[in-house]
Amino acid sequence: MKDVKTIALIAHDSKKQEMVDWAIENVNILKNYQLCGTGTTSKRISDATGLKVKGYLSGPLGGDQQIGAKVAEGDIDLVIFLCDPLSAQPHDPDVKALLRIANVYNVAIATNLATADFVISSPSFMK
Repeated sequence: MKDVKTIALIAHDSKKQEMVDWAIENVNILKNYQLCGTGTTSKRISDATGLKVKGYLSGPLGGDQQIGAKVAEGDIDLVIFLCDPLSAQPHDPDVKALLRIANVYNVAIATNLATADFVISSPSFMK
């Protein structure tokens, strides 16, 4: 078992500021984990919080798939993916593939802040 769990942080364009605000509010919890995320989301969180966030490609350019591969390899313990359910996404098949792979490998995936808050505060997830 890994010493430090890894959380992937992803947000559609209309949800990026919401993700950044959430990360700022939870910086004292997030600092205890390894963090990664897709392109702009990872950079914005890192800039706003000072946390180290490993960046992958942006979602439409393959970042969702890169994170999915890390889930399959056992390198990610939680995915927080703030999806915009009201807007069509050109890379929707990639999003669905990431959701599917998280389910296949029994990795928690939060698609809204209520679930994200619940998971990161759960004694079952905390180290």
